[in-house]
Amino acid sequence: MMPVETLAFVVPVIFVAYAVFGMTGFGAAMVAVPVLVQFMPLQFAVPLVVLFDLACTALVGGSNWRRVSLDELKRLFPWLLLGIGLGVTLLHNAGARWPLMLLGGFVLAVCIRGLRGSPAKTNIPLHAYWALPFGVFGGIFSALFGTGGPIYTIYLSRRLDALDQFRATISVVILSSGVLRAAAFGAAGLYGQADILSAAAVLLPVSLAGLYAGSRLRTLVSPGLLKRAILVLLAIAGAGALYRGWISAS
Repeated sequence: MMPVETLAFVVPVIFVAYAVFGMTGFGAAMVAVPVLVQFMPLQFAVPLVVLFDLACTALVGGSNWRRVSLDELKRLFPWLLLGIGLGVTLLHNAGARWPLMLLGGFVLAVCIRGLRGSPAKTNIPLHAYWALPFGVFGGIFSALFGTGGPIYTIYLSRRLDALDQFRATISVVILSSGVLRAAAFGAAGLYGQADILSAAAVLLPVSLAGLYAGSRLRTLVSPGLLKRAILVLLAIAGAGALYRGWISAS
C-alpha cells in the first residue's frame, strides 16, 4: 500500500484536481499529474489518474449524446488510437527524464498563454485533414500525461459551430479516449504495478468528493479568479516537473 506520508500529499492533490474538474468540466489531469510526479513515477501517476477520469467523466457525461457529430468522431478516432498507441509505448519504455521535461514544458506553455490572455477567436474553420495531427498528438499527450483534452478542444471548436454539438462530441471523445487509454495501459502491464489498484481504490472516493465539492462551488467562485489561480498552481507544478526531469539524469 502507498506509504502514509505519500498519501498525506496525494489526497489533497487529487481532491483539488477533481474539484477543478467539477467547477470547469476539464483540467483534472493537468492539475494532478505535474504534482503527482513529485511523489511517484510518471508511469504510475498517469494510469492512476486515468481511472479517476473515467469515473468522473462518466458521471458528468454528455447530457445529449444524440447531438454528437459522428463524422468528426470517424475522422478523429483512427489517428487518436494511433497516438494513444505511440504514447503508451513511450510511457512504458522511455526513461523518466524526457517525458517529465516535455510535460513540464507543455504545462508551462499552456500557463504562459493563459496568463497572457488568448488572442481573439477566429471563425475560420479547420480543414478536415487537420484531424490527423490533432488526433495523433492528442492521443500521444493523453497517453503520456492525461492532457489531450485541450488538443481535441482546439480541433473540434474550429470544426463544429453548434455549441450543443461541440459539447456532446468533446464529451464522447474524452470519455472514449479514457477507455482506450485504460485498455492500452492494461495491455502494456501498467496496471500490474504493485499498489496501483489499491491506491486507486483508496483515492477514488477522494476524486468523487472533489468532483462534488467543485460542482457545488462552481457558482461561488469568480471564473476569472479561478482561472488565474489554476494557471499559477499549474506553472509551479510544471516547473517542478521540469526540475524532476532534469535531476533524474544525474
